[in-house]
Amino acid sequence: LKEAQAELKQLEQDLGGAAASREEAKAALAEAAAIREKEAAAYAKESSEHKTNIVALKKAIDALSKGMTGFLQTTAVSKLRQLTIDVDLSSADRDIMSAFLSTGSSDRYAPQSGQIVGILKQM
Repeated sequence: LKEAQAELKQLEQDLGGAAASREEAKAALAEAAAIREKEAAAYAKESSEHKTNIVALKKAIDALSKGMTGFLQTTAVSKLRQLTIDVDLSSADRDIMSAFLSTGSSDRYAPQSGQIVGILKQM
């Protein structure tokens, strides 16, 4: 009888420890889920920005490859200006892109669309 009571007492202690461990595991799981949700939201935002940038680059490359006149007056130019700041470019490439994007339809700019398309494709 004493053995059974001692075993019962031990089992009750084990059960209490298991219940505490289970609660800790539930709390850790909830915390991990919250972190994952936050990371998923950040990923979705970044992914959306990257997709927008890719679309702007494709439009710019297509327009310049076709020799589209008036490209510098399109809305894609503002996105390209921002990309030349955000993307890791050499200073020479950044200078070329800045000169290209800031000239508008002025005669001061000597056409370099081949070089510009190359830089855009590298981005």
